[in-house]
Amino acid sequence: MATQRERTRFAENIRIKPDARSAARPRLRNCARPDCPNEGTHPVPKSRDRLNEHIWFCLDHARAHNETWDYFAGMSESEIEAFRNDAVIGHRPTWPLGKRSARPRHGYHQFEDSYAVFEDVAEKAAPRRPERTLSRPQIVALEVLNLDAGATLHQIKMRYKELVKRFHPDANGGDRGAEERLKRVIQAYGVLRASGLA
Repeated sequence: MATQRERTRFAENIRIKPDARSAARPRLRNCARPDCPNEGTHPVPKSRDRLNEHIWFCLDHARAHNETWDYFAGMSESEIEAFRNDAVIGHRPTWPLGKRSARPRHGYHQFEDSYAVFEDVAEKAAPRRPERTLSRPQIVALEVLNLDAGATLHQIKMRYKELVKRFHPDANGGDRGAEERLKRVIQAYGVLRASGLA
C-alpha cells in the first residue's frame, strides 16, 4: 500500500501529453466584419429592438462597435424619458392596489371591505404628507444644504450632489473657502443620512 507522500510524488511526475486535436481547435465563427480574418468571439446586440439576437465580432471590432453604438438613437425626448421612468421599476408592469387579482371578482369571495383596502386609488383624496419633526442638528443640516424642512429624499440627494460639484477644490482652483464650505456640506449630508432623511 502506497503512502500519501509516495502518491503525491507519483502524481507530480505524471505528464499528460496534449491532445493534438484539441490544439488545432476549429474556428466556431468568423468576425462579422467582412475584411477581418479573426474569429468572432464577442457577441453584440443587433439592434435595440432585438437585444437577444447577436452579431459576433472579434475583440477589436466589438470595442469599436460598442463605442459608436447609441441605444437611444432614433428615440424622441419623450420616449427616452418614458424609458428612464420604466427603468426605475425594471420595465415590469405595475398596477394600483385593488386592480387585477387584488380585487375580488363579483360573485366570488364576497366580503365587507370596512377599511377600504380594495378601494380604487383614484377615488381616494390625495393623502397629506405627514409632518415630520426634526431635531436641531437636522434643521441646521437642511439649512446648510439650503433646503426647507419638507425636502424629500430625492431633493436632498440632488442638492448634495450639486453642492459637492460646486465646492470641490478641483472646480475652485484650491480655494480654501470653497473647501471649508464643502466640508460643511459633507458633514450636513452625513447628519441627514445618519438620521434616515437621506
